[in-house]
Amino acid sequence: MSMFFDREFHFLNLDITHRCPLECHLCGRQTSFRNHGEKVPGKDLSLESFEKITDFFPRISFCGQYSDPIHHPNFLKLLEICKSKKTLLEVHVASSFKPFKWFINAFKKYPDAEWVFGIDGLPHQSHLYRKNQDGEKLFQIMKESRKILNNRPKWQYIIFSYNEDKIDEAIAIANEIDVEFHVINSSRFQKGDDLKPKGNVEY
Repeated sequence: MSMFFDREFHFLNLDITHRCPLECHLCGRQTSFRNHGEKVPGKDLSLESFEKITDFFPRISFCGQYSDPIHHPNFLKLLEICKSKKTLLEVHVASSFKPFKWFINAFKKYPDAEWVFGIDGLPHQSHLYRKNQDGEKLFQIMKESRKILNNRPKWQYIIFSYNEDKIDEAIAIANEIDVEFHVINSSRFQKGDDLKPKGNVEY
């Protein structure tokens, strides 16, 4: 028996590692494991497995639910594999725990990749949710990526109580630096969460 994969429509999201230095309090890393004193389980996706995956899926997203993809130890090699196979790749990043030069190298490895930067609020605010993140550094990296990537980078902005009044200002900044702006309304809030937006903001 054979299986047919339509290379135009098949898409796969991968959590390629178990590593992330951030401590976002609504993340599954925290709610399912870290808050209970447990280590986050998992391992890094092997290069051999990724080679097989990219033989069948023409579109891949690295959007970690329990990790940040840039902390896969062979992340740059994964980019090279995608480039060699012309795989359509989307990378979601919120961690700022790599040197500026590392990011530049990553962008140059595969300029056709699409990058999504999780900066929730104005850059100096983002750490209020993205604990341990240097939002201002990541913002500068996003700006620099615009000069290298062939696709406009995306600024992903989750609405919280501390940033719901800054959306219009952030949109103006995004337009100024020529990046796409995407607002996210989270459904993870629990009753009494101080970070839950207080207004009825819909974008």
